[in-house]
Amino acid sequence: MIELRTQAEIEAMRPAGRFVASVLERLAAETRVGINLLDLDRIAHEMIRERGAESCYIDYHPSFGAMPFGKVLCTSVNDAVLHGLPHDYRVQDGDVVSLDFAASVDGWVADSAITVIAGTARPEDERLIATTQEALAAAIAEARPGNRLGDVSGAIGAVCHDAGYTVNLEFGGHGVGHTMHGDPHVPNDGRRNRGLKLRPGLVIAIEPWLLESTNRIRTDPDGWTLRSVDGSRGAHSEHTVAITDGDPIVLTARG
Repeated sequence: MIELRTQAEIEAMRPAGRFVASVLERLAAETRVGINLLDLDRIAHEMIRERGAESCYIDYHPSFGAMPFGKVLCTSVNDAVLHGLPHDYRVQDGDVVSLDFAASVDGWVADSAITVIAGTARPEDERLIATTQEALAAAIAEARPGNRLGDVSGAIGAVCHDAGYTVNLEFGGHGVGHTMHGDPHVPNDGRRNRGLKLRPGLVIAIEPWLLESTNRIRTDPDGWTLRSVDGSRGAHSEHTVAITDGDPIVLTARG
């Protein structure tokens, strides 16, 4: 069921958005050569406790997950791109690390992701990350009343295809509210002028993600981490966005 939020409810979601943004800013700064993925999860967990927030991940057990997630942060490294389960791994020079974090503050959820490079950056990795960021910005620009969901999805797909990448449609964006995942599903490609008409009060997570040379993924033995089938690297960018009578509000804006 698609739910529309009142202006007061969107204002009530702002603290969750600010908190999620602050956690990702801290984690991005901490993602340096030598840090352990478990330490990144620990930092996020400490920030949740200090804020009095609630994790959306730790008990999360959807149909595609092998078990409850058990951590508060997704850390996807190199050829992993989504749902990376933090484990005992120290970040190496040149690693591409996607950080995906969602939390509930006062009963409202925000969800966001960022991809960073530790140490020496490869131009092809920088280009991949930049493309997801450009696709996210293009999609947010379409998140206006009167447009359709296909305009949002189509904007993502156009940027990605123009850059020479293929797009996976198995996982994409989603509605956000009192829970992390709700209707509608927001695919990362689509046809303009098609689909749900966007109305003020709709709050969605928009999350383009890409793999360098494929759109096919496989699941790790941990039952969660999704990797490219060919070993190529991935990137992921995400914001929680509220549609209003005017400009969209990026609830998880950083900086």
